[in-house]
Amino acid sequence: MNLKAEATVSISPSGPSQPAAQRERDGQWLLIAGGVLLGTIGVFVEEAGQHPLVTVWFRCAFGALALLAWCLATGRGRELLLSGRARWVACATGVLMVMNWALFFAAIPRTSIAVATVIFHIQPIWVIVFGAVFLREAVSPAQWLSTLAALGGLVLSTGLLDGTAASASMARGDGSYLAGVLMCLGGSLCYAGVTLLANTQKAISPFAMALWQCLVGAVALVWAPFVLGWPQQGAAWAWLLGLGVLHTGLAYVVLFAGMARLALGRIAVLQFVYPLTAVLVDWAVYGRTLSPVQLLGVGLMAAALWTIRRPGLGPDAGR
Repeated sequence: MNLKAEATVSISPSGPSQPAAQRERDGQWLLIAGGVLLGTIGVFVEEAGQHPLVTVWFRCAFGALALLAWCLATGRGRELLLSGRARWVACATGVLMVMNWALFFAAIPRTSIAVATVIFHIQPIWVIVFGAVFLREAVSPAQWLSTLAALGGLVLSTGLLDGTAASASMARGDGSYLAGVLMCLGGSLCYAGVTLLANTQKAISPFAMALWQCLVGAVALVWAPFVLGWPQQGAAWAWLLGLGVLHTGLAYVVLFAGMARLALGRIAVLQFVYPLTAVLVDWAVYGRTLSPVQLLGVGLMAAALWTIRRPGLGPDAGR
């Protein structure tokens, strides 16, 4: 799917046509809705209270069922028929996505929903760095400067410099906070790998890629609940069902629909709705807030990533 909006704007004495303007407004609201929905993932993970691998398996299994139902309802089955290299790429991204989700879910209880989500969103930086190192892609001085700024913001947002991490580790009585930070960094690296691999097979639609990833995860981790334990309470099943149906099925469909209606620059800005919502949800539900230093880091990261993703400065500039 081309992320750039394909709406045609007709010029008339009254300006842009109403359908095109309406299409853009709809795209904005869809992307905002998807970001807000994704921002609540942490609550479902915390409340389910399962082993991270069990949580990932349920998300993949329920997510695959939800996406398959939408596929049958919309007649998009042909998109799922992959062969050759495309199939291997879809499987590889599925493995990386499973690792990403497992590390992210494991990091949330060790840090917090807000901290884990913010750290996870450093992944565009890894895409740029990997592209420059392994794919010999051109990176402008402005991009490198923004990359350094984003990494500086990342360090501030972790809470390692202002005592937040030390306080959290002391409260838990172990060093799990630092482990959680490292897990989330590992997850962001996995997601960067997903992005790079997906870019090598642009013929695979985002919908097909998402469904293949869920299917790969459901098959690869089918052993997890048998070995690590099934949920013992009905409420846990409900939270896990929500992860699959809401945060994978519904969220992906809403986001894809929104992206198809908007220009790339607008998409980049609205993607920050996700971490912002996660920070607010963590505060509203669990009373956990970020320190002033962490908030400064979040702002620095957001500004740096927005600069990198702006048309003309992003990783796709000049291609």
